[in-house]
Amino acid sequence: MQRSRILILSPRYITLTTVVVAALACVLGLLLAPGAWPWLLPLLALFGGLVALGFRDLFHPTHSILRSYPIAAHLRFIMEEIRPEMRQYFFEDEKHGTPFSRDKRAVVYQRAKNQLDKRPFGTQYDVYQDGFEWLHHSMAPRPVAHEPPRVLVGGPDCTLPYSASLLNISAMSFGSLSASAIRALNQGAKAGGFAHDTGEGGLSPYHKEAGGDLIWELGSGYFSARDAQGRFDPALFAANATLPQVRMVELKLSQGAKPGHGGVLPAAKVSAEIAATRGVPMGVDCISPAAHAAFSTPVEMLHFIAEMRRLSGGKPAGFKLCIGHRWEFLAICKAMVETGITPDFIVVDGAEGGTGAAPLEFMDHLGMPMREGLNFVHNALIGVGLRDRIRLGASGKIASAFDMARALALGADWCNAGRGFMFALGCIHSLSCHTDRCPTGVATQDPTRSRALVVPDKAQRVAQFQAATVAALAELVAAAGLDHPGQLRPHHFFRRVSAQEVRSFAELFPELTPGELLAGTADARFREAWAMADAHSFAPRMPVTPRLEPEAA
Repeated sequence: MQRSRILILSPRYITLTTVVVAALACVLGLLLAPGAWPWLLPLLALFGGLVALGFRDLFHPTHSILRSYPIAAHLRFIMEEIRPEMRQYFFEDEKHGTPFSRDKRAVVYQRAKNQLDKRPFGTQYDVYQDGFEWLHHSMAPRPVAHEPPRVLVGGPDCTLPYSASLLNISAMSFGSLSASAIRALNQGAKAGGFAHDTGEGGLSPYHKEAGGDLIWELGSGYFSARDAQGRFDPALFAANATLPQVRMVELKLSQGAKPGHGGVLPAAKVSAEIAATRGVPMGVDCISPAAHAAFSTPVEMLHFIAEMRRLSGGKPAGFKLCIGHRWEFLAICKAMVETGITPDFIVVDGAEGGTGAAPLEFMDHLGMPMREGLNFVHNALIGVGLRDRIRLGASGKIASAFDMARALALGADWCNAGRGFMFALGCIHSLSCHTDRCPTGVATQDPTRSRALVVPDKAQRVAQFQAATVAALAELVAAAGLDHPGQLRPHHFFRRVSAQEVRSFAELFPELTPGELLAGTADARFREAWAMADAHSFAPRMPVTPRLEPEAA
């Protein structure tokens, strides 16, 4: 009894004790002063509800904190729920928010709305801090080009090359994004004259509605090109790939945020629209395998890409990947040399790329970052003498003209942006893409949420963001004394590596000479991986031997 009295007055239980006393006081007040019921009755309902909640918490079957702190513990859960918003709106500085800084988000919003995007009073970066990067300017700057630059994609085996913008919409599927978001993106692409990558979720009616240029991404699920057993269907692929709106076809090997990981869309989320778009049955989990079933070796993969090009009527065909084991990409390069088959383009995704949902370990610690991966691919193609036949795209946290310029200097011919265009659509960085509760209607399949996205308005913002960013790139290029973004090279960029030392990208990312891999290279980045690469297998020629557990005594 003594213990119970002490617990009643314990700070841990004082909230429950207080509401019990308040509820009893309301009951007593009603008994003594019945005429006060208009204001006592609502108070009794309030305190009575809190008493019920408190006793539920006190005897909760699992939650320790609720059992120890009835009622009061809910404040913790409320604070935890609003913590991301509190950090973003009140505590985050302009430059160091993640995944995107406040300043980077703001410049996208301003350009999308065609508002002033300038800043006062000098940079907020510490320019003497390790990792700070900059582009050298020229004392003889060039006139700013007013015609947006483009790049022609299509190798010697391509009969329908595509003139691509230097900034396009990265792969984001219908299913991950709402129908309204897909509509706005494609309308913006149509208005701005740039391309819209479909993502691996298939060719939906919303991709095709406005007539904007499409890059059709084909993943391991072969959505919009699969038979009833989930195998690749050449006839169905040809029917879609030959649509005039589809300008390039892209085989997805992996993506940056979760390389080597398949995906499952639960049956409950497979709506009639998604089922029709992907070619899958309703009421069944929609599975994207981690690996492709249509090929198993580098040589087979290149033959598959050549078949994609043939079935599309000669359009540019290529592949997208995040670099992992170096020997695997070099095995593809060896297969190119052996077969004479080359893709028209390769898109290099970085480990910093975004996605609607990924395991923490994959997102944080798997795959090569975009800059290193891009430069590795660029140099590998130089090393086998094929760089002039293949265009390179780059994707991974590209949202500004400087992001683009840096990628172009490291080997890219064009850039793709995903989250940058999501910001243009109105994304507020709520980090709720995986919950289906996106507050702006961008990354959701909830029709009551997606209706919040006004398609004509957001389509205009998409086009304006792209145009303003490409115009800013033209200004950077002119300031560097160059006439075209394609002239950017590693020696134009510098990085501080310590308080006393600065290095150019040319020192940090040295280039191979043409044909160096074929002749035999001494470059440590390539020598061992090249020896391990096999055109007829993704496995290394010198397999890694697992550590053996010591025998039991």
